[in-house]
Amino acid sequence: MKTYCQQNLDEIKMLLTLLVKEQYVHNSSMLSGATIGQHVRHILEFYQSVLNGLDTKSINYDNRKRNLLIETDKDFAIQIIDSINSNLYLDILDEPFVLEGNFCAEEGKQIQIQTTLYRELAYCLEHSIHHQALIKVGLLELNSLSLIDETFGLAPATIRYKKVCAQ
Repeated sequence: MKTYCQQNLDEIKMLLTLLVKEQYVHNSSMLSGATIGQHVRHILEFYQSVLNGLDTKSINYDNRKRNLLIETDKDFAIQIIDSINSNLYLDILDEPFVLEGNFCAEEGKQIQIQTTLYRELAYCLEHSIHHQALIKVGLLELNSLSLIDETFGLAPATIRYKKVCAQ
């Protein structure tokens, strides 16, 4: 699972190396004013939430920092990707974890769910792919789809399905 996450993050990193700052921080009308940088920050902070929970065996995505530097400075975002990938190279075993969160709009409704580290990494990967699809929409608006592979933002199952259909 860790390898798939690293490959996905490397795909995002490759895009960031090709973007100019103006593209990274462009408020996309097709994304309700959101930027590519905001989507990248969101992806990375979910991974950071998992890694921050390694000692306590507890993950809370609601408590992420929302570091604006990640969404405005693509070079800083690349440093964060490198840091996450370095941590994923460590000998981390799949262990039981607790996911804490409030899954409704009301305050004070926090619950705990039993999960595992690898299950949460799988969630981060799927979550990342979803946001990559939104990033692709932002790139379309910027007329910059040539910066990414046609499979960017597609789930592995969709890629496999399309291969079968093409035969």
